Amino acid sequence: MNWTSGYRADIGYTYGYYGELSAATMEFALLMSGYEPPAPDQMRYLELGYGQGVTVNIAAASNDGEFWGADFNPAHAAHAQSLARISGANARFVDDSFAELLARDDLPAFDFIALHGVWSWVSDENRRAIVEIIRRRLKVGGVCYISYNTLPGWAMGMPLRHMMTLHAETVGSDVQGVVGRIDAAISFGTRLAEAGGGYFAANPMAKARLTAIAGQNRNYVAHEYFNRDWTPMYFSDASQWLSDAKLSYASPANVLDQIDAFNLTPQQIELMSTLPAGDLRETVRDYLINQQFRRDLFTRGARRLSPLERLERLNEVRLTLIARSEDIPLEINTTLGKVGLREDIYAPLIEALADDKGVPKTIGQLARQPRLAALEPGVLIEAVAVLIGGGRAHVARSEAEIAVTAPRTRRLNTHLIARARSSDDITHLASPVIGGGVAVSRFDQMFLGARAASAKTPGDWARDAWAILARQGQSIIKNGEVLNTPEANLDELKVQAADFAQDRLPLLQRLRVAD
Repeated sequence: MNWTSGYRADIGYTYGYYGELSAATMEFALLMSGYEPPAPDQMRYLELGYGQGVTVNIAAASNDGEFWGADFNPAHAAHAQSLARISGANARFVDDSFAELLARDDLPAFDFIALHGVWSWVSDENRRAIVEIIRRRLKVGGVCYISYNTLPGWAMGMPLRHMMTLHAETVGSDVQGVVGRIDAAISFGTRLAEAGGGYFAANPMAKARLTAIAGQNRNYVAHEYFNRDWTPMYFSDASQWLSDAKLSYASPANVLDQIDAFNLTPQQIELMSTLPAGDLRETVRDYLINQQFRRDLFTRGARRLSPLERLERLNEVRLTLIARSEDIPLEINTTLGKVGLREDIYAPLIEALADDKGVPKTIGQLARQPRLAALEPGVLIEAVAVLIGGGRAHVARSEAEIAVTAPRTRRLNTHLIARARSSDDITHLASPVIGGGVAVSRFDQMFLGARAASAKTPGDWARDAWAILARQGQSIIKNGEVLNTPEANLDELKVQAADFAQDRLPLLQRLRVAD
C-alpha cells in the first residue's frame, strides 16, 4: 500500500474556511449546552487533516495560542506552512499520517482537537489512530470537534456514490486524469437515470443529488465521493468509537442546532422529550430530520455548570455583529425552512449591538439596556445564539488579545489580498476581533489591495482591478452573461467598488480586517 492509504492525493483539496472550528465558537456552544469550556493560560489547538490549512491558519493568526496541524499530503503541508511563515503565528504544520503523528513524542497536550471532513473518509485503521491521538493528547476538560457524513440521511446516496466510484475505477483511464474520470462517471450516472433505472425510480431525489454533484467544484467532488474509504455513520456508532478516547457528547457545534423549536415540529419535540440524553436520543433526532452531516462537540470530562454558573458565564461573553445591521433580515434558514424572528426581540437586540459604532458588548451589558431589560435572560440568550448560529453575530475576543494578534492578521491578510489578484480560491480574511475568518470576495479583496496601494477613490480601485483582470484575459460575468467590452467591465467594477466603499468596507474596518 502506498502512502496515500487510498485517499485522494493526486488532486488538492479546496481552500474553504469552516467557522465552526473557531475556538470562540466552540466555547460559546459549550456554554449554551451547559458545559465549562477549556480555560487555558495559553490555548493549544490541533487540527487533524487540515487540507489546504486555510481555516487553521486564520485561527492561528487571529488567536493567542499554539497551533498544530497534521495532514498526510505534503502539498497541503507546504501551503499551510507558507501561510504560517507569512503571518508569524505560533503554528506548526506537519505532513505526518495519523499513525506517524501518534508515534511523535514532541506533541503537547491540547485544549482543542478538531477534525472536519476526515472521519467518514478514512479507514478503520486510521480511525483507530485518530481515537488514540485524542486519548493521549486531549487534556481533561478539553473539547473535540468532529464532523462526518451521517445515516440515515446518506442511505439514499450510498448506492449513487458506489456506482460513480466503480465506474471511475473500472472504465476510467489515467489519460483522462482525475477530473476526466469524475466527469465520465457523473455522465454515466445521468445516462443510467435517463434509461429508467429502477434505483432512480425508487429514489427520486437521487437524480437531483446527481445533478447537484455535477455542478460542484471538482476538487471537492474528488475528495468527497472518490476516495477508496467512505463510511457514513450513525451517531450512536461514532459515539461508541469516541468513547474509547474517554469522550462524551456535549452538543452540536452550531448553536442554532441546539434550539429544538427551529429544527423539530411540536410533535417531534414531544417525542424527543420522552428519551433520555445519549446515543438513542441523538440517533432518533437524526431520523426525524433525515440528517446527512453532523458537526458535533465531544468533551473529555468537561464539568457541568449549574444554571446560575451558566448564566453568569454567558453574561460575560463579548459579541459583535459580523453583518451590517440594516442588512440583517428578521428570518433565518433552519431545518424546518425559513423561520420568522420576532421583531420585538431581534430588532432592539440588533440595534443595541450596532450602537457606539458596533463596539463589542457583553451579553450582560445588553441585558441592562432599557430596550432589552424586559426580556427574560433565557429569551435574550437564545436570540443571541440565533444571531451567532445564523452568521449575523460572533463572539469577540478581548482587547488584550486583539492587540497581540492584529499584527499577524494584517500580515496574513496582506498576502491573501495580493493573491486575489490572480486567484479566487481563498474568500475569507482574518479578523483579530472575532478570532476567525470573515467572508471577503475576490473583487473586494482587490479593492482593498488598490486602497492599500494609495488608490484614493472607488473609481481608482475599479480601474486598478480592471487593469489586473484585463492583463489576465479575464472578464466579469453578470447575470450569467460575460461582459465583453472594457467599458462594460469597468462600469460594473465601479458599481461594485462604490457599494464596497459604502457598505462593506466600514464593517471590515470595524472587524480590523482592513485599516
